[in-house]
Amino acid sequence: MITASQPTDRSQLRRLHLWYSALWLVFGLVPPAIAMVVDLPAETKSWSLALLAVLGLCYAAVRFVPGNLVLRPQAFLALLAIGLGVQAYVLKGGAAMFIISLPQFWILAAGPRRAIALSGAAALACLAGGAAAGAFLTGNTVFTCIGYAAGVLIGLLMNWYIRQSDERARRLSAELEETQRQLAEANRREGAAQERQRLAREIHDTLAQGFASIIVLAEAARAGIAASPAKSSQQLLSIERTARENLAEARVLVGSAPHVVQGSVAQSLRRTLDRFVEDTGLAVSAELPDIECDQQTRIALLRCTQESLANARKHAAASTIGVVLTPHPHGIELEITDDGRGFVVGRSRGFGLDGMRKRLADLGGELTVTSSPGDGTRVLAMIPTNDQG
Repeated sequence: MITASQPTDRSQLRRLHLWYSALWLVFGLVPPAIAMVVDLPAETKSWSLALLAVLGLCYAAVRFVPGNLVLRPQAFLALLAIGLGVQAYVLKGGAAMFIISLPQFWILAAGPRRAIALSGAAALACLAGGAAAGAFLTGNTVFTCIGYAAGVLIGLLMNWYIRQSDERARRLSAELEETQRQLAEANRREGAAQERQRLAREIHDTLAQGFASIIVLAEAARAGIAASPAKSSQQLLSIERTARENLAEARVLVGSAPHVVQGSVAQSLRRTLDRFVEDTGLAVSAELPDIECDQQTRIALLRCTQESLANARKHAAASTIGVVLTPHPHGIELEITDDGRGFVVGRSRGFGLDGMRKRLADLGGELTVTSSPGDGTRVLAMIPTNDQG
């Protein structure tokens, strides 16, 4: 038995109801109609067939007419119980139709209690009709009682099974919603962490490097302001220019201006190297052919150059730096070398190298750092290109 009040799969439930409707009409109404036509006397034949026709029409109205407001399911079940009693009286037994009609009470009644009560009323009507016709202690009586007991048992079992299935479905739905919520929260946290890492990398590669340069230039200008005012003046100009650049970078980071690297990658690197030579006085050799690449690649190569120059300035105590930009069919390589003191790459814990690796990895590239104490440092950045400028 299937309880219509429980939330089950609608399409499957509709198919089961259609099959049962056909079964009830064919095996529930047709056999009594044939029996009435054959066995009943003429004076009772017409109204008996009319009663079966009314039951069939009422059932069709309840099951297949959308928004039916004339006949409620409970009213039809009450009419069905009366009809079963009348049929039991006319045919002196109605166990077969009663048994095949039992699912109606579990399909249309609003809950198991009403199904038990209404099907019980139908069983009593059948028994009363048979008794009134003088056929009380017969096989129809036994089968009616057995059918009712079996119907109640099966209906309760099916109702319990459906409740359990619905409860499992609700738990699974709740678990799915909780999992989706946790996944969304994890994605949000991951996105926030990635954004923090991106901002930290941008701040390190732009503002932090600029402030470090300002500090070095300010210390040098203060130390030489009496002995070399012209040089100190030049250093103050560099401080002003670096501060303005930092202000522009800060506006980019807060989103008030787009980040655009002007000119080709070779032009951007030459400007950076010229500023570096001007601020530090170190010797820099460069091979920078004009290469077409997209904006993100230009930014990544520029940041790698700035970070490598800053490391050579702060940590390597280098005197000569070489920068080579090389196009390849598969991408662009940028090699930066210095003759400084070198370091053990495996022991490096600086944020700069990790930031460069992450920046290149975001573009499908990679960073290779080769160094050892006393042998200088070689930084090789490779970025694949799609031949788009």
